[in-house]
Amino acid sequence: MRKIISNKIKTPDGTILHSTHVHDFVQHIDKNGETYFNDGGNDYIRRTINKEPYEDLTVYLDDEFDKIRESFTWGTYGKNGDQPLKRVALMNLEKDHIEAILKTQTQLPTEIRSLFSQELEFRGL
Repeated sequence: MRKIISNKIKTPDGTILHSTHVHDFVQHIDKNGETYFNDGGNDYIRRTINKEPYEDLTVYLDDEFDKIRESFTWGTYGKNGDQPLKRVALMNLEKDHIEAILKTQTQLPTEIRSLFSQELEFRGL
């Protein structure tokens, strides 16, 4: 089974539904009147079936790294932890932030930690 890195769909009206963690059920009533939902984060995929289909934007660990670094996001509350949650694409994280993640987030699965290391290598750092 392929490892999910980013669980997203795009509804016909262009709305992106990004499920970021297990049981993260997100839904949207599209301009066409249909309700779309996405669930499961990076653990599983559960989605609605509609008359007008959504576009599947799922990214997997075995996809090209360029695609992964654009789609994989990290949640941050800012440098001091006092900002609203913001999701930042791997390719847009600052070098110091990536290094801090690798230093402090030792509980992350090996394949996720390796994405941060690959990003630093990609940048030639």
